[in-house]
Amino acid sequence: MTTEFAASGGRRYTRMMSTRQKIERAIKKLSAEDLAALRAWWAEFDAKAWDKQFERDVAAGRLDKLAKEALRELDEGRCTDR
Repeated sequence: MTTEFAASGGRRYTRMMSTRQKIERAIKKLSAEDLAALRAWWAEFDAKAWDKQFERDVAAGRLDKLAKEALRELDEGRCTDR
């Protein structure tokens, strides 16, 4: 989708709409029922994406320092393991 607009001097410019902008426009047109279904789908999609990122971070050792700190604080009695 393109948007055309006029500039000074009678020139015309065309701007391509980004995918995000297209999605936003489409979402605004959804019925309440379809919007609810989209929210449910997005929650599941986003949770899976977050889980994959978390797994990559763990595998790369990005959380090792935090894990060691948490276990040390637990051993020192500064937290509980409820």
